[in-house]
Amino acid sequence: MKRREFIVLVAGAVTVWPSAARAQQSATPIIGWLESGSSQNTKEYGPPFGQGLAENGYVEGRNVAIEYRWANNQYDRLPALADELVQRRIAVIYASNTTNAARAAMSATSKIPIVFANAGDPVRLGIVASLNRPGGNVTGVSYNGGVLVTKRLELLRELLPEVTAIGFLTNPNNPISENNTADVKVAADHINQKIVVLKASTDDQLDAAFASVERGVGAMLVDVDQLYNARRDRIVALAAQYRIPTSYGGRAPVDAGGLMSYSDDRLETIRQAGNYVGRILRGEKPADLPVLLPSKFDFAINLKAAKALGITFPPSFYLRADEVIE
Repeated sequence: MKRREFIVLVAGAVTVWPSAARAQQSATPIIGWLESGSSQNTKEYGPPFGQGLAENGYVEGRNVAIEYRWANNQYDRLPALADELVQRRIAVIYASNTTNAARAAMSATSKIPIVFANAGDPVRLGIVASLNRPGGNVTGVSYNGGVLVTKRLELLRELLPEVTAIGFLTNPNNPISENNTADVKVAADHINQKIVVLKASTDDQLDAAFASVERGVGAMLVDVDQLYNARRDRIVALAAQYRIPTSYGGRAPVDAGGLMSYSDDRLETIRQAGNYVGRILRGEKPADLPVLLPSKFDFAINLKAAKALGITFPPSFYLRADEVIE
């Protein structure tokens, strides 16, 4: 072979190889993880999500990649982040933890499959046509928030039957705050319980909301919201400072010293979402996968917090609790 021909051949190999590498890389499906919260959420929920993927033969870094986008509790950033993921030509969008992420993904694409995991009623919020036949390119797992908040209210009322008014702390910057508030009011009407709506989206507003409870609110429900999850230590501290028995929509605040929580088994919910993403990667269509509702629930109580508040849990709470923190 002549030297000139050899140089041309090598040059050709150099220019062709990156293209071949890109083709090989593009064969690996990419999941777009759209997160309303922070990277802390993906650290917490990544393992159960990965378990659901693995049930279908997919392992991140081996035969599937994940692109992460975090809104850091700034819900107005979600549409732009969803658009970024769509431009990456991903195979599936996983809209994590909030209805807002699902809505942003739906606005960004009507073709790429979307799997959500959120607290709202997906039918009432217009995300799917029905639970059994979601239709379109969207399906997922609902935390069934309306049912859960009813149970939380009933438990708080059972623990504190003498309380005349219960506060509901909600983030007005969350687009589904009004829906969540409506669910609480409906549940309260059924048991003739007075509800006082307290709105807070900043640390100063959280301080003011708890300070205001001295005017007659005897207990509090905290809405399920990524901002509140990120501020759980502050909220738990405020509840202790103002001696307000408080119920949360997830286990983490109770682990941090909060009084009690009732929720879906969040890790199981996320595993189910990961399983759906894996099934879609294997060729199933979102329209054929019914929206799942919680099958496992988690009731946690904190004895130290109760003692500090001068509260004694009734025996029935110990029998029903999945976790008793001492």
